[in-house]
Amino acid sequence: MLSGFTIARNAVTLAYPLVPAIRSLLDLCDEVVVNVGRSEDGTRELVAGLRDPRVRILDGAWEPSRGGGTLAIETNRAMAACRGTWGVYIQADEVLHETGAAILRERVRAWDGDARVEGLLVEYRHFYGDFDTVATNRHWYRREVRVVRLGGDIRSYGDAQGFRVGPAWRRIRARATGAVMFHYGWARPPASLARKHAAFAEFFGELIGTIEQRRAAPELEWTPGLRRFVGTHPRVATEWIAARRREAGGDGSGVGPRRLRLSDLRYYVSDWVERLTGVRPFEYRNYVLV
Repeated sequence: MLSGFTIARNAVTLAYPLVPAIRSLLDLCDEVVVNVGRSEDGTRELVAGLRDPRVRILDGAWEPSRGGGTLAIETNRAMAACRGTWGVYIQADEVLHETGAAILRERVRAWDGDARVEGLLVEYRHFYGDFDTVATNRHWYRREVRVVRLGGDIRSYGDAQGFRVGPAWRRIRARATGAVMFHYGWARPPASLARKHAAFAEFFGELIGTIEQRRAAPELEWTPGLRRFVGTHPRVATEWIAARRREAGGDGSGVGPRRLRLSDLRYYVSDWVERLTGVRPFEYRNYVLV
């Protein structure tokens, strides 16, 4: 049995593609567990409205006072409720491409008997400012673990970006799959992003100065490595994307003017090395390849 799991809170207010995210897992999984924190915007009703018997809702009152670790705690709660032998994790602002669903299904089947493999990696497309631009510099992770073996000592780590193993937080042993995850967290109108920053402030009080600065900005800050997206968006996300485009009203990308800083040179050097060798210098990894 293959389980999917995610967490969500105030996903409507934050304009997250929660329904497309869940539907992208239903292309792959026998069940999807959704941990819904207490919300004021109909998030629970949105999930229940899927009316799919494979979707199970966990209700709970999250505690933002725990900081970013709250997200890992609630992710672990969702993971513990899964009944499968493998779990596919997705965040509320991510959507798995349908080609990736087929790949992951086949890879789980092929590597299930290899105990060295504790997790599987997906590749990322990070959309920035709109649905036609992707951010590619090394600040944006290229890949992350999104499939894990269940029933062992694998736990969500940090602010729930990835996973670690055991009390020593050992890096998870993983294999690349080539499946693609689309990350839409920064591809939304400025008003929606302001609400996102306000939500971040609940969990990351230590970063309140930076968060408030971003919240006050009328547009996203330009960053090196922005490129035109070439390809197709996930099928289950097409209606959601069309609605967001209508809301934006064709007002541009939502990214500020190009302002090259001396500190940006490291991104250009890193990009050059990656293009030449395939290696990304100083890449942060929650995993080790096996």
